[in-house]
Amino acid sequence: MARNHQWTDEEFRQLDEAGFVRLAGLIEPWELDAYRARVEELFQTEGGRAGAEFRLEEGARRLANVVDKGALFAACIATEPVLEGVAHVLGPEFKLSSLNVRSANPHNGIAQPLHADMGAVADERGYWVCNTVWLLDDFTPDNGALRVVPGSHKWGKLPQEVVADPAAPYPGEELVTGSAGDVFVMNAHVWHGGTANRTSNHRRAMHAFYCRRDKPQQQYQKRLLRPETQASLTERQRWVLALDDPLNDAVSANVTQVSGFLK
Repeated sequence: MARNHQWTDEEFRQLDEAGFVRLAGLIEPWELDAYRARVEELFQTEGGRAGAEFRLEEGARRLANVVDKGALFAACIATEPVLEGVAHVLGPEFKLSSLNVRSANPHNGIAQPLHADMGAVADERGYWVCNTVWLLDDFTPDNGALRVVPGSHKWGKLPQEVVADPAAPYPGEELVTGSAGDVFVMNAHVWHGGTANRTSNHRRAMHAFYCRRDKPQQQYQKRLLRPETQASLTERQRWVLALDDPLNDAVSANVTQVSGFLK
């Protein structure tokens, strides 16, 4: 299991003010090796269909519905230090919205536009989306690290409503770099986007994306997970996935998958 982590007041303050925080070295080295090996196995097995349960992205390899593809993935979604950060953003009533993998292709020359996940704006109850980025490779200035506009989660607007070209640099944006094994917890209302990978290697990360329990899942887990997968889950994992939640069935079962920028 991932290392334990005791949150500090400064980390919570950074998550509140900037909209993101890095939990350094949270993934154990053996786990990192296992994630990398399984992810590459899935890319090879699924081939051109990789990510088809959700959407494909030019310039990147994707995997979707990853909870259904290995016990190590089911374990990661219930990592308690990560969930503590998610609960700080969303409150105690949250659930997994999706678990995907994104791998920025070598020399892809393509950057994501600034976006908020699911095109979400905070509502009368507050924030309702929170993403966690599990670094399977180092994030460097050259290999497709995230750019983030600190504090933009507080503005109550989407970048496409304000910015003429969301793909262009934005004043005050920061590049989010880190080492393989780090996990970023990010208020997903913050404006962000992956940058172009200018190196000769893939840049891989898992995205465990959470939402408030009254909102629809990006990928309706109850429908996607095979019966044998559901039967293998712990009580805590089932709660995180909202598998036994009638409210989630009502709000998620008939919703078309939504992305902040993929069409």
